Amino acid sequence: MVAVTAICGLLALVAGRGIGTVLVVLAVLAGQLFVGWSNDYLDRDLDLGSGRTDKPVARGHLQPRRVLIAAIAALVAAVPLSLASGVPATVVHLAAIGSATAYNLGLKATPLSALPYAVSFSLLPAFITLGLVHPHWPLAWIMGAAGLIGVGAHFAQARPDVEGDRAQRIRGLPQLVGETMSGIISALFLAAGAAVVAAATRNPIPLVAFVPAVGVAIAKPRPAFWLTIATAAITVLAFVAIGAPYDQS
Repeated sequence: MVAVTAICGLLALVAGRGIGTVLVVLAVLAGQLFVGWSNDYLDRDLDLGSGRTDKPVARGHLQPRRVLIAAIAALVAAVPLSLASGVPATVVHLAAIGSATAYNLGLKATPLSALPYAVSFSLLPAFITLGLVHPHWPLAWIMGAAGLIGVGAHFAQARPDVEGDRAQRIRGLPQLVGETMSGIISALFLAAGAAVVAAATRNPIPLVAFVPAVGVAIAKPRPAFWLTIATAAITVLAFVAIGAPYDQS
């Protein structure tokens, strides 16, 4: 949540959103909060059954109704915050939120579990560029790289809970391929995202991200997730540092 919001803020600043970057950050944060809180509400019984100690609702520290109200409030806030970037950008951002919500509502338990991550991540750069003074879609390879990183994040995020999810008959892609293979697939997608940036910009700097990406495949599940964040961060920072073209103008 924090990582995605921070990365979007950085990209917005580089894209030329100026002071509007604040509104981009707030809009993305509101969307992330809605997705996270609605997931906690919907999965409260599953989290309780699997003994998730990192979920306040499952542990009884928060009433489900309060989390639901907070999620709805975050979604309501996301609309005007997104509209500050214009109607086209708002449509794209709400589509990204809708895709993530579809995951929460059931796609996570199907072989299509990676699709919402690919869609939502790939749309975030578009939310930024469509909110510029001269709105336009970002270059296709930027959206593609974001989608690849999103799929890698999906496998890394699901990896620690694969066995528990299987026990509760959740059959998303990570659960179908298993914990070990999820790590390998995650690393491949993360590395592919970095490779796309390197190839499109004709600069090897993004390939530095291969180091933590490889670590994702061999590290234990929870450390692997933080290596995933590091891979994404290195790729984005490299993208910014080499002055990669962010739009089609």
